Amino acid sequence: MSLRGDVCLVTGACGFLGTRLVRLLLEEENAAEIRLMDKQVQPTFVQSLEGCRGDTALSVFQGDIRDGDFLRKACRGASVVFHVAAIVDVTDAVEYSEMYAVNVKGTQLLLEACLQENVASFVYTSTIEVMGPNAKGEPVVNGDEDTAYDGALKFNYSKTKREAEQRTLRAHDEALQNGGRLATCALRCMYIYGEGCRFLLHHMGDGVRNKDVLIRMSLPEARVNPVYVGNVAAAHLQAARSLKDPQRRSIAGGKFYFISDDTPHASYSDFNHAVMAPLGFGIQEKLIVPLGVFYVFCFIMEVLCVMLRPFVRVTPPLKRRLLTMLNTPFSFSYQKAKRDLGYAPRYTWEEARKRTTEWLASELPKERERLSVK
Repeated sequence: MSLRGDVCLVTGACGFLGTRLVRLLLEEENAAEIRLMDKQVQPTFVQSLEGCRGDTALSVFQGDIRDGDFLRKACRGASVVFHVAAIVDVTDAVEYSEMYAVNVKGTQLLLEACLQENVASFVYTSTIEVMGPNAKGEPVVNGDEDTAYDGALKFNYSKTKREAEQRTLRAHDEALQNGGRLATCALRCMYIYGEGCRFLLHHMGDGVRNKDVLIRMSLPEARVNPVYVGNVAAAHLQAARSLKDPQRRSIAGGKFYFISDDTPHASYSDFNHAVMAPLGFGIQEKLIVPLGVFYVFCFIMEVLCVMLRPFVRVTPPLKRRLLTMLNTPFSFSYQKAKRDLGYAPRYTWEEARKRTTEWLASELPKERERLSVK
């Protein structure tokens, strides 16, 4: 089953994952049209796609996901929606009201537009953080969709993404205006890395400041399983194909799936080192201070920020909840996505690491120059 002849709408089309998904759609599917939806779409991005679009039409929908009329226009005539757009923030720097309006209300408005405009399939980009880790730092090793876990979430990002995921899955099989039924599913992606990952750039910048030694923020035993962006894009494509196929739709519709690949399990810090070591970066052997002291430091910083709140809004660079996430073993298998969706990683760990490291190498001179100017 392919998306040949379909009209595909990609929200967040200019973002880290969105751009990779758009290119994959152009390279592998003979879709009738791909609609690039984002708050701002640069003409240079559209021009960069001309060489691989073939007969597929490219349309730009630039606007606000909180605008229901705009969403109805974007969805009119579409058959598949890939909802990638979201505010991603694990430091709580963004006000909760803004994050809720985009991540939750925006998703709800988009689902309503799909129902009104007879969109048949809706693939939602979720995150491992809707699962946890919880405030206690209870570990999960090679979990799956049936793993029971007390996911008392603390991040505003986690809370809004979980509510948006729940609304998406509840909308499965709702009636369209033309008498058909909407099919939905959600992909809970692990930490996504690859070309364009701003988190990797941030950590590389910190390493440059620290004389090419990466700062250790997680214990070696706190292993997670990051996933390469190219494999995440492939999972989205396979999910859309499955929702279009009547037999697979009956299995996958209304379900969530963990999306990982064969990237070796490692702590966040050790993973950063794995992709940056070829560039000459070392890594600290131990945390700057013992983990317990780190928690006390974060607590003091949080209290100070609360005290300053009446005068100025200050966000601490590190909170206890983020420290817990960085130091909790938390990994999940993609086997159910393989069985139900037919998903299989397109890129091996060796190829994903090579591509990521080469991209970081191209960015390193600019990062050194930027930091030298400061």
